[in-house]
Amino acid sequence: MFRRFFISLALSLVLPLLVIGEGLSGAARAQDIVFPVSALTIVTGDGVEHEFTVEVASNNQERARGLMFRESLAFDHGMLFDYKRDIQASMWMKNTLIPLDMLFIDRTGIVKNIKERARPHSLDPISAIGYVRGVLELPGGTVARLDIKPGDKVRHPIFGNH
Repeated sequence: MFRRFFISLALSLVLPLLVIGEGLSGAARAQDIVFPVSALTIVTGDGVEHEFTVEVASNNQERARGLMFRESLAFDHGMLFDYKRDIQASMWMKNTLIPLDMLFIDRTGIVKNIKERARPHSLDPISAIGYVRGVLELPGGTVARLDIKPGDKVRHPIFGNH
């Protein structure tokens, strides 16, 4: 009886919070984390430089949120996931509302592999080929529009090459 009381009490406290959290708009959920912003440059194989403004996700909370719940992303903006060490990165598109291009980048800033137009809401894993230091998410179609390819160079302070 005593145990049943505590379970009922716990449920009465937790369930309303879950319902409130589900009721938040995408905009409200997206605004609860403020990401640092910085400049990033992609240099393609033919030497053309493309400038972007990126939000940097560099801790577990920021990386877990990423671009979830965003309804749009400017053509020259993106998000850079900084893992701070080499890892076998894998991502998904749960709660992501817009298609994204993902660039998997090694510690020297070289693009190792690319996933173009990742499908919103998909739970399919999208993985790096080998170890990477970071992942850059850009609006879907950017890679094709700018002719970005594996082997291209990303310049940003996390790669020590800005």
